Amino acid sequence: MKKKIKLACIIDDDKIYVNLVRKIIETKKLCDHLLIFKDGKEGIDYFETLLQNFEREHLPEVILLDLNMPVMDGWEFLERFTKIKNKFNSPITLYVVSSSINSIDIEKAKSLSSVQNYLIKPVKIDELEAVFNQTA
Repeated sequence: MKKKIKLACIIDDDKIYVNLVRKIIETKKLCDHLLIFKDGKEGIDYFETLLQNFEREHLPEVILLDLNMPVMDGWEFLERFTKIKNKFNSPITLYVVSSSINSIDIEKAKSLSSVQNYLIKPVKIDELEAVFNQTA
């Protein structure tokens, strides 16, 4: 039997998109648990707290990150996350998932070492399955 992801994370302010992706993940049983944050600030606060408390079991294996959000956008999240990512000593696969088709955004995201790939919304079911299957 193939290994399944225990914990995944969505950081996105689009409730409709988040609900759709959550439904796909639950229906396809792509992971056991899902964390959802509505902006980069909630997300980075979570990771910084985990780091302080050394709670590795609460560390997601996959992060789906939006770029355009209020409070703290995906770029700011990436900047802060990249500084602490290696302190977890655990692989975390991060995908930028954005409606931006701007080649500058795509190239900038793909050039970051902490970003695995860039997916354009709306994400197709098979793309989502591939993300989880490659990471598991």
